[in-house]
Amino acid sequence: MKADKDKLYLAMARACMNAADVRKAADMPTPTFNNVIAGRSVMPATLGKVAKALNVDVKDLLED
Repeated sequence: MKADKDKLYLAMARACMNAADVRKAADMPTPTFNNVIAGRSVMPATLGKVAKALNVDVKDLLED
């Protein structure tokens, strides 16, 4: 699964969170979160943790 960068940044802005805040809230290592930010393929659970930290549905972050 890949996150759409624009959708991810929009969700972060709506939540008033920066990358460090989201990473901490999602309780994941920095390299893993960097993969999400870079739009690389990640495990579904990883994207799920990010979505949960941002209080959005995973579908809202997925690449089209």
